[in-house]
Amino acid sequence: MRVARFHAPGDIRLETDPDPVASDDEVVIRVRACSTCGTDVKISRSGHPNMSAPQVMGHEIAGEITQVGARVDGWSVGDRVQVIAAIPDGTCRECRSGFPAVCRNQLSMGYQFAGGFAEHMIVPREVLAVDGLNRIPDTLSFAEASLAEPLACVLNGQQIAGVGDGDTVVVIGAGPIGCLHVRLARARGSERVILIDLNAERLAASAALVQPDLALAAGDGDIVEQVLEATGGDGADVVITAAASGRAQELGLQMLARRGRLSLFGGLPKDAAVIALDANLVHYRELSVLGVNGSSPAHNAEALRLIATGAVPVADLITHRLPLEQVLDAIELVARGEAIKVTIEP
Repeated sequence: MRVARFHAPGDIRLETDPDPVASDDEVVIRVRACSTCGTDVKISRSGHPNMSAPQVMGHEIAGEITQVGARVDGWSVGDRVQVIAAIPDGTCRECRSGFPAVCRNQLSMGYQFAGGFAEHMIVPREVLAVDGLNRIPDTLSFAEASLAEPLACVLNGQQIAGVGDGDTVVVIGAGPIGCLHVRLARARGSERVILIDLNAERLAASAALVQPDLALAAGDGDIVEQVLEATGGDGADVVITAAASGRAQELGLQMLARRGRLSLFGGLPKDAAVIALDANLVHYRELSVLGVNGSSPAHNAEALRLIATGAVPVADLITHRLPLEQVLDAIELVARGEAIKVTIEP
């Protein structure tokens, strides 16, 4: 089978591997769709401290079971499935407390285990042990199902930030994650959603699809003043920074209404991870600054349900579908911001 394997920054190779064979407590899937994301771009450029290289990349995975281990119950050859990316151990303090998204012993597909940029892939016992394999409803395509993983992360973030009925939500960043945030905020009952991006062309393309109540180009004047003006001087109940920008985080704090919540969704580069935070603003307005990291198996299952019911449609966000042989082209499309979601279909 063909795979796309990361060896080092700038060195991703298309290689040929033996077809995998399931052990007694594993299953093998034929990968039908594995979507790309900004993390794939980061890995291709800089690697990742948690990745065991050389490694087959890809973590937004959907496919069809082709082998079932002798000790695996509940699954059959031909079942259509979506696979979690982040794998909690289920036993650490965080997992036992109900917070598996921050499991201290977390493993990941495409990092410690071979990922979905491949024709076939083993679903390891660690995934099955935490109910990390989800059945895809017949109404969904494999490509749509692959977006359950990023939507699961978005769902985790909005649950932590308490996005709900009547909220005014600002989303900074009009990439695929920002688009999912707009749609999920709508599904969770937000009254008004404002989408912001520095790239006016990307903002226009994304806004045409997800239709926020207001789209603001960050380069056009004082963006904080524009948000305050649009909210009658109140500010936003929730600001979500769906961009790897410290400046976006600093400005997001200033956009908040009293008792507002700032969700630091987009991680920052490790050499620029410190921002200026006005502690008095937080203090006197009783603001909350919230972290979010990844998702749990339960988030994945719920995200797949939201897609399947139409609460969060995703098909129109998939702007490019490419074969495995064009995985490097896919990563470059994402890096240049010329696509919303690029799906590899091996």
